[in-house]
Amino acid sequence: MTEPLLLRDLGLIAFYAAVGAALAGLLGALALRAVRRRSVAVSLAVLTAVAVGAMLAGTLAVAQAMFLSGHDLAVVTMVGAVGALTATATALLLGRWVIGGHRALERAAGGLGEDGSFAAPATPMPAELASLARALAGAGQRLAASRERERALEASRRELVAWISHDLRTPLAGLRAMAEALEDGIADDPDRYHRQIRAEVERLSGMVGDLFELSRIQAGSLSLSPSRMSVYDLISDAIVASDPLARELGVKLADAGVDPVPVEVDGREMSRVLANLLVNAIRRTPPDGTVAVAARRERDSVVLSVTDQCGGIPPEDLPRVFDTGWRGEHARTPPSGAGLGLAIVRGIVEAHAGRAEVHNIPGGCRFDIRLPVPA
Repeated sequence: MTEPLLLRDLGLIAFYAAVGAALAGLLGALALRAVRRRSVAVSLAVLTAVAVGAMLAGTLAVAQAMFLSGHDLAVVTMVGAVGALTATATALLLGRWVIGGHRALERAAGGLGEDGSFAAPATPMPAELASLARALAGAGQRLAASRERERALEASRRELVAWISHDLRTPLAGLRAMAEALEDGIADDPDRYHRQIRAEVERLSGMVGDLFELSRIQAGSLSLSPSRMSVYDLISDAIVASDPLARELGVKLADAGVDPVPVEVDGREMSRVLANLLVNAIRRTPPDGTVAVAARRERDSVVLSVTDQCGGIPPEDLPRVFDTGWRGEHARTPPSGAGLGLAIVRGIVEAHAGRAEVHNIPGGCRFDIRLPVPA
């Protein structure tokens, strides 16, 4: 056979094989569309049958063109049929394996909504299902942590409501008694009663202001207007504002070293942070004690520190110092406050992409405010 004749025969064989395979592929596509909502095992079996069927269809098309003898056609058809059965059985086995992994994963995911825990099934699974199991395990951990935070926040809110109710009931009862005494004309010293009423009203107004500020922080509606300023100015203003209270309680305010580093913060809100920390420190420090304020640069952070001589905070109380409404025996100010000052501190600092920390030191504790260095 000459080379041009051979090339022509090969071309015809390829053409007839392509036509047969195309017909088988079209039928296979229609079959896959029909079973697209069925199990993956069925789809794998159909796909395998299409592959083998395409080969047989091409072979039959070539045989019809009389390129194969009857004996050769029978041999090829038999080999193809055996291959088709073997491939289909393998595809069904693979499908059952995938389905088994899917069902094990489905059972494990069924308990995800209970407590957030997720145990990856021990059943061998394809890489894709194993990756999905790992993703579900991570989601379960995050869900469990979120629920734990939600429970802690709910408990904190209940404590806050209880304490606020108690803190409001006492001064309101006193105000009512003083008002009735003034109204009945039985007050021994009306001027003192008026001064006391004014002081109680101012304290109640401060508690309401703290509640409003905390609600803005927790609702994410705290609006900041940051500007670049020196920490020296912030600390100087805070010390001047807190000096009258320190003098009244016999506490000394000291500058423990302020590095001239800039920060980019909302001056009003950050002044409130320093004021809350200083008031807490002054009230918890005994007379003749010292409250020290410092600022320093640490790598990519500016650290503002307020150190007192309160005697320290119990280690088990340290993680809760900044919780809303929590007032430990040593971790909070006396009952003159609503237990919101340090929670407001943390909220404002975190709104500045910073972090609030507390550490015990010999004789007292140190509150650190870490703020990012401005670009």
